[in-house]
Amino acid sequence: MRFSTGLAATLALTLAGAAWAQETAPPTAAAPAVVASEWRAVAPENLLVIDTNKGRVLVELTPELAPGHVERIRLLAGRGFYDGVVWHRVIDQFMAQTGDPLGTGEGQSPYPDLKAEFTFRRDAQTPFTPVAAPAGAVLGFLHSVPVQTQPDAYMATTADHKVHAWGLYCPGVAGMARDDAPDSANSQFFLMRQPYPSLDKRYTIWGRVVSGLDVVRSLKASPNPDGIVTGPDQMTRVRVASDLPQAERPSVQVLDTSSARFRALAEASRQARGADFSVCDVELPVQVAGAPAA
Repeated sequence: MRFSTGLAATLALTLAGAAWAQETAPPTAAAPAVVASEWRAVAPENLLVIDTNKGRVLVELTPELAPGHVERIRLLAGRGFYDGVVWHRVIDQFMAQTGDPLGTGEGQSPYPDLKAEFTFRRDAQTPFTPVAAPAGAVLGFLHSVPVQTQPDAYMATTADHKVHAWGLYCPGVAGMARDDAPDSANSQFFLMRQPYPSLDKRYTIWGRVVSGLDVVRSLKASPNPDGIVTGPDQMTRVRVASDLPQAERPSVQVLDTSSARFRALAEASRQARGADFSVCDVELPVQVAGAPAA
């Protein structure tokens, strides 16, 4: 099964303890509309367009976190590998998994397994925006992905002038499924329906849903602890936007995390949540234009 036995146990625990993971939209203070200069356009080569029988999901690929895994997703999408593949394992309050051409959890692509990219090295040029700084760590965003990292001050103490960092499993985050072996990810991936921090640094993160999280949450879920779905939903077409004809490309803009508006949004969320604040509480405004789903 292309998902570790350890995670299978985690899935069962999720069903038993899902109450804490129920998403509640944090209250936010009223704020003026975002101005044009505060939007960041997602590059077409970093936009994965997943059309499903339930609607369209747009995922921003983040090569800074996992260049090898992003390249694999681009390769498989470009070759039509994911077209018609089902969401074979879906657990409510947790995640939706796909990418197995057999639809059983046992299949994969013909390409070699990938080396794990659970963490990455961040330097001063990495486009990271902090939102909180608990003792000995910094929480923030790298593009649309929530990230935890060591403080910038540590850069002066390392040979490469970089620090340790990793993505966080918040709603919409895209992770790579694998077997028990760390370097066994291949073609199967999952999209988070809810936050689940116990996956952090255990499964490679390669992007995040920027539009269509409602579609991910609408996919047919299994009532069983193993999450295997009978009569599953499917992906009808999966392409990187840059591989689509210009007329068929959606255009996505995300609130720039370097903008004053984002800093105000993050601070409002921190103030509203208080001691219960999580970086997962910060929701990025998104604008989508262009062609409808195929």
